[in-house]
Amino acid sequence: MLKFSFNKVSLLKNEANMLKFLQKFSERQLATAATQAKEDPKGGTKENMSFMMNLFRGVVQPAQVFPYPDALTEEMTEHLKMLIDPTQKFFEEVNNAEKNDDASAIEPHTLQGLRDFGAFALQVPQEYGGMGITNSQYARITEIVGGHDLGVAVTLGAHQSIGFKGILLFGNPEQKAKYLPRVATGKEFAAFCLTEPSSGSDAGSIRSRATLSPDGKHYILNGSKIWISNGGIADIMTVFAQTPVKDPKTGKEIDKVTAFIVERSFGGVTSGPPEPKMGIKCSNTTDIFYDNVPIPVENVLGGVGEGFKVAMNILNNGRFGMAAALSGTMRAVTKKAVEHATTRIQFGRRIDSYGTIQEKLARMAMLHYITESLAYCISGNMDSGSTDYHLEAAISKVFASDSAWTVTDEAIQILGGMGFMKGTGLEKVMRDLRVFKIFEGTNDILRLFVALTGIQYAGSQLKELQMAFRQPTAHLSLIMEEVTKRGLRTVGLGSTPSLSHLVHPSLSPSAALVAKSITQFGPAVESLLMKFGRGIVEEQFLLNRVANAAIDIYTMSVALSRATRSIQKNLPSAEHEALMTKVWCSEGSMRVSNNLGALRSPHHAANFKNMSQIAKNICENGGFVQPNPLNV
Repeated sequence: MLKFSFNKVSLLKNEANMLKFLQKFSERQLATAATQAKEDPKGGTKENMSFMMNLFRGVVQPAQVFPYPDALTEEMTEHLKMLIDPTQKFFEEVNNAEKNDDASAIEPHTLQGLRDFGAFALQVPQEYGGMGITNSQYARITEIVGGHDLGVAVTLGAHQSIGFKGILLFGNPEQKAKYLPRVATGKEFAAFCLTEPSSGSDAGSIRSRATLSPDGKHYILNGSKIWISNGGIADIMTVFAQTPVKDPKTGKEIDKVTAFIVERSFGGVTSGPPEPKMGIKCSNTTDIFYDNVPIPVENVLGGVGEGFKVAMNILNNGRFGMAAALSGTMRAVTKKAVEHATTRIQFGRRIDSYGTIQEKLARMAMLHYITESLAYCISGNMDSGSTDYHLEAAISKVFASDSAWTVTDEAIQILGGMGFMKGTGLEKVMRDLRVFKIFEGTNDILRLFVALTGIQYAGSQLKELQMAFRQPTAHLSLIMEEVTKRGLRTVGLGSTPSLSHLVHPSLSPSAALVAKSITQFGPAVESLLMKFGRGIVEEQFLLNRVANAAIDIYTMSVALSRATRSIQKNLPSAEHEALMTKVWCSEGSMRVSNNLGALRSPHHAANFKNMSQIAKNICENGGFVQPNPLNV
């Protein structure tokens, strides 16, 4: 039996020997996929607890998905309940989303009401004058805001989800004591200033520059930023600029991004006029210009040359809030669609009795359920102290923004001509939603982020295994552990990962579908690594399908977890949640099979090649190549 096992292990050795490519991805190619190895205080590398990162190895790490997080104590729940009613009442009775939209600004009395309510201080710790609520509590408040006015949601989010978040995450005690009490009042707005004309998704290519003054007391900042939320009203900004630093390996001077806390009062800071936008009109969006702005050296945030890490952590930390806000949006627009569908009579029947409308409503409900489940799963993990959630947070942003767009589009369709009219409010929501697929990391880039980061992690694990095979007797336990955990069919030693012990028995068939998808996923990733090596970064047709499969597996798993909790708690909605989960897993597992199948299909490869050529033809022609059929 032992001989048989080692014969099978040799197959894995052959695979490992082919994986010499992933020594290092270039920083620019994987700029948005950078990961930081965490050191265990006892020595060695800390185990990554991310469900998604381990998925790319074909391994189930359930800790951050099963059981579904219960992040609030009884006291926290009571505190949150005290906030919900006044928040709901404020947005129903004080805030006027239509007037904000028409004026392209939040009405002054609404802005003051938000200050009085403490809306700008939700995540500022109490010792600095804030409310100090948890991420899960913040998600619930954000959900209410997102259900009423996304423009206000963006103003609040730009202030605290990203604006001063860097000070919370990376600020030293002096920086926190100086700035957090000021941003908590809402009288001084905060902004996150990263995007430039030459750098959108490629954050490493920013051109704003800060150089140390001769006396060493200030950095002198020059440059500009574009499309900055709160850009015209912010007094305190987290600004990113290139700074010269000495490379510790070569001793040569190189440019690296550094984060700074910049005050408008430093001088040399000006803003352009508010940008006219498709949606979220009441939020302030402007260019910002920096002309010889003197920044005290003590305002470096997170260390010189560490700005990229600061920026990525700020964005990763705040993405769950977008999923929470958009789950509120979906709940609001679906309510309008249901009200119409259950009162509209056509052909002698209510339209909600027709299969076409039923399918729309069912899919809207499932998309909302998944989005909401993602938001609170991630916020719950963050509240429990997790730091391994970057891929999950990216997925929540992609899924939420795509889903909210679909749900709102279908709500308009259900209302028909009435949905197209301004009076229903749905056209405003549609306009507001469009930007959510773009800002804080475009969905296209985030899909690549998910795929490449996961692949890089899988490659690093395989490289470790490759090293172990050089001295197999000394690393036998590692080799056998990896073989057992992977359960790769190509090796023949492992079995399909099981989730059945993690879910309610009534959901076991759905759990089996997810387990099958996980079994397919790991080998598919490794096959791509072996085939393309470091050239995988150029295979975006394939990477997008890897990302979509990964997203489906994660969303199915989270749905199973939440539905299981609801059944175990005997919630009134438990049966309904189980229905949605069963359909989602049934269809999701088929999507996973289709996407992974496309990775190795000659038919799909030919289509990808042809689509690439079609795109090249269009670009070379400056538009569509063929003339009108009438040829006139």
